[in-house]
Amino acid sequence: MPAKRDVIFKGVAASSGIAIGKVFFLEDDDFCVIRREIPSNAIETEKRRLDNAVEKTRDELKVVYAKINGVLGKNYARIADAHLLILDDPTMKRDVYELIDNGVNAEYAVFKVIDGIVRSFEFIKDDYFRDRRIDIQDIGKKIIENLLGKQRKAIASLEEGSIVVSHNLTLADTMAIREKLVKGFATDIGGKTSHTAIIAQGLSIPAVVGLKIISSQTRTGDVIIIDGNRGEIILNPTLETITKYREEYTLQFAKRKELEKLKNLPAETTDNHKVLIFANIDNPDEIESILSNGAMGVGLYRTEFIYFNRDTMPTEKDHFENYSKVAEVMSPYPTVIRTFDLGGDKLTKMGFLNMEQEKNPFLGLRAIRLSLKYPEIFIDQLRGILKASAYGKVRLMYPMISGIEELYEANKVLNKVKQDLRKKNIEFDEKMEVGAMIEVPSAAMIIDAIAKEVDFVSIGTNDLIQYTLAVDRVNENVAGLYDPLHPAILRFIKKIIDESHRVGITVSMCGEMAGDPYYTPVLLGFGLDQFSVSSAQIPEIKRVIRSISFVDAKKISEEILKCRSKNSILKTMDTIYTQ
Repeated sequence: MPAKRDVIFKGVAASSGIAIGKVFFLEDDDFCVIRREIPSNAIETEKRRLDNAVEKTRDELKVVYAKINGVLGKNYARIADAHLLILDDPTMKRDVYELIDNGVNAEYAVFKVIDGIVRSFEFIKDDYFRDRRIDIQDIGKKIIENLLGKQRKAIASLEEGSIVVSHNLTLADTMAIREKLVKGFATDIGGKTSHTAIIAQGLSIPAVVGLKIISSQTRTGDVIIIDGNRGEIILNPTLETITKYREEYTLQFAKRKELEKLKNLPAETTDNHKVLIFANIDNPDEIESILSNGAMGVGLYRTEFIYFNRDTMPTEKDHFENYSKVAEVMSPYPTVIRTFDLGGDKLTKMGFLNMEQEKNPFLGLRAIRLSLKYPEIFIDQLRGILKASAYGKVRLMYPMISGIEELYEANKVLNKVKQDLRKKNIEFDEKMEVGAMIEVPSAAMIIDAIAKEVDFVSIGTNDLIQYTLAVDRVNENVAGLYDPLHPAILRFIKKIIDESHRVGITVSMCGEMAGDPYYTPVLLGFGLDQFSVSSAQIPEIKRVIRSISFVDAKKISEEILKCRSKNSILKTMDTIYTQ
């Protein structure tokens, strides 16, 4: 008989940590939504059914809000607020009503409208916003459940110490499994920025999501290991593997306690070379979290959040109130605000444009291109940013710059806005720094020219890798080719840093590569000035920086730049890291 082998499933590391236990399979309460014709004299009754179901869903979300608030505080509880915003989206309600007016039953109307919204999210570039489609699906499903009078009962029979496996978990499910002292969970769908994953991180529940088929491969009672650090699930592991993971769990618990001591210490190498660690945020609610993890500023404020959950364009006041809130709390630390990085499809939904879905939106009319084509929306955001600069150390950053002409055009608009504010005696920071995201290969190639026109640059590795290697990182067929250690990527990064330093400006990195401690010594050796990462990644990045000398980091980087292939780079890194 062959020796027993571990069965490993790879997914997305949603919440770090290790859990070993028995599976509790939480079956998805699926149901079939049938299209029924509604006579005209029953349309108002059908709308009342819908309103009652929406109201019941709202009450349930308020309960979830109260639970999250009681355990994790207001910052996390605002996730439930975001679900309430989806529920109250006037565009969604209007579209559902319209289908009912056309003689369709409420359940089917909700299903069709939600399905259309979810499909539109597939073309959004940013992971955070693409993960919002799961929230929309959850809300739609909950409304339909309430229309049908269904309730999820299986979770009530959860046993303490179980590991939950399911197709998906709602916010309510996640809070319920916390109450049952569940050790961890694994789901077929979801991403690192899905709200269920964020709550799991807050609760310190190890979780792996995006496993695709895990719910069909397990049954209640199976022994399972959740490896939330590597994004892996080991089903029915060998005794040897269980022993190994128990030892790793003990070590990581001790390590977590050590990391907590680093919060107020500088990101400084053993030979006194200092760098800065900033945080990436999507909205003002995240400030408390990043400060508690020791961030020295906001290195990337993704302003796209303000454009979601609404059917009208945000006003200058909306922009100002969001940005000034962050700038004021973060002061004297800097807040780097990136102008919106959206495609025309989103603005079409708000009634601003009438643009058909682009076949390849990643290469389409988006980000700075869209801002320059429609300066009226750009101006409102610039006015909000400039006015917020009077409340803290604000820096402005343009996304997706591909050539020097775009910088000239963007600065021309910015200078006109400044002139207008001066005429009206509106206060702003006259010395506010302006920078550019380097995420397009053409910009990386001419960084010597771009660096002379800006006050700082930030490397967006997610897109730089995607565009340089011609790999759509969310396409499962080619995702394996998405490689931060490709020699071309490493040489681009070194070139960007060297040319920027040559003219005296600083370089930050705000892509996923900056938040992976495996790459930290290399980036440090390249001369990167600032790491901008998610708040949870700050302590570990700081630990790595404080454990190495700048001299050694430079040697590592020099050796790697000599390598011609990924395999040779990996061998070099493994050799050096194990010394």
